[in-house]
Amino acid sequence: MDANQKKKVILSGMQPTGGLHIGHLTGALRNWVEFQDEFECYYTIVDLHAITVRQEPASLRRWTLDLAATFLACGIDPERSHIFVQSHVPEHTQLAWVLNCFTGMGECSRMTQFKDKSQKYPENVNVGLFAYPILMAADILLYQADLVPVGADQKQHLELTRNLAERFNHQYSETFKVPEPYIPKVGAKIMNLQNPTKKMSKSDENLSGVLFLIDDDAQIANKIKRAVTDSGNEILYREDKPGISNLITLFHIATNKPIPEIEQEFNGKGYGEFKKAVAEAVVEFLRPFKMRYKEIRANEDFLKELLKKGAEVARKVAGKTLQKVYRKIGFLQL
Repeated sequence: MDANQKKKVILSGMQPTGGLHIGHLTGALRNWVEFQDEFECYYTIVDLHAITVRQEPASLRRWTLDLAATFLACGIDPERSHIFVQSHVPEHTQLAWVLNCFTGMGECSRMTQFKDKSQKYPENVNVGLFAYPILMAADILLYQADLVPVGADQKQHLELTRNLAERFNHQYSETFKVPEPYIPKVGAKIMNLQNPTKKMSKSDENLSGVLFLIDDDAQIANKIKRAVTDSGNEILYREDKPGISNLITLFHIATNKPIPEIEQEFNGKGYGEFKKAVAEAVVEFLRPFKMRYKEIRANEDFLKELLKKGAEVARKVAGKTLQKVYRKIGFLQL
């Protein structure tokens, strides 16, 4: 890249709502590490988004530090990326209020995630849940992000962000960069070990089917040993064998062996033997991450200092954008 050419800005965030599982590592976090070579990266722990669902305060604080340690243990380098906590940068909520005043009620009520979460948590359908996509728009627009990695569930939110940026720019002159979706390399989809037709999720009711990154070796082995399999005993990657296909995917991720090679290696061997091999491979695959994680997580002062520095950098960038917005809207500047 030309020394005078600025890197494009990419922004992404994760909620501190419990431990991350192996799918987060192979899906999102591996991509985040690679982005550092090409982009100016802002990685935020979105604790403001997390409270749209009731959180236990002590757990939220603990999970925030857990997530920061996980980012570092996966290979995100604070010298090359900006890691910060959303609530440490008040500009997020300040810009969100302005954007609230530019968003129609109908636009928010059409959001699929609002409908889904309202059904899932009918006892707590709050205004924050309704306005969640507007806060997400503020997260992105504050940093003049060029690109935002999006999965299928966030495309609608990014579309709203683009609309709001264009609407504001049209009303007040060029202010926000209109972000583009970045479709990252898709990691292998990992399914719940107890329900292999459903994607693994940290919010699953049956956590015995979820391989958390900080599960100990015995927990990993036990979960894989008890994984649901299919009728028959062939080790084949096929649509009609979701249970064994999921275990083959895990073995493929842990060993980097091609799937046809795995099928050949375990041809004529039973499920029990294969599960044992998968468990051993996954334990070894996660071992370096867990060693780094434990070391980093033990030093809370270091983590807090790192997040403080990240927030200071983020506030400088976010503050410039917010000042521009306030001036254009007509707020009196002192």
